[in-house]
Amino acid sequence: MSTDLQIFEFERDFADTLRCIPMSVRMKLDECGIKLSLRQWSHFSYNDRYELCYRPTESDPDRLTYRRFLKDLIRTRTNEEPVFLDQPQSTEWQDSQSVPLCLQKQIMEKELSSIPLQKWATLTPLQRFSLVKLCRSGHENHNLPDALKEFIFQGRE
Repeated sequence: MSTDLQIFEFERDFADTLRCIPMSVRMKLDECGIKLSLRQWSHFSYNDRYELCYRPTESDPDRLTYRRFLKDLIRTRTNEEPVFLDQPQSTEWQDSQSVPLCLQKQIMEKELSSIPLQKWATLTPLQRFSLVKLCRSGHENHNLPDALKEFIFQGRE
């Protein structure tokens, strides 16, 4: 994962203030095994949020440092203990050779255009992660159509 902040077009409405957790940070949270609520995120300063966006998580030492930083931030800013993910998060987005079933199901339910496998294979890991995250139950997946349009069907109406 690059240390460059990736804000997608479908996230632009909150990009300047970082009032919501960007997909790039959501991926880092999954990599580090910490659950962060939007309420907790809202207790962080802009500088805290910016730091979480830009800190690297490419290597195991990077992830450990990120995890330690985030645990301290949660304790300091919210007076709460961090919540750790019970089990490793799904990594089906890492398979560039197969569109995950949860995503296929959401696309069918919303009557959206399917993703060609050859296009899925060309997406970045963060793009694939974002699409899978947006199709999960319990997630506000109203951004899924916009993300699909941005990643898959650019230039098509």
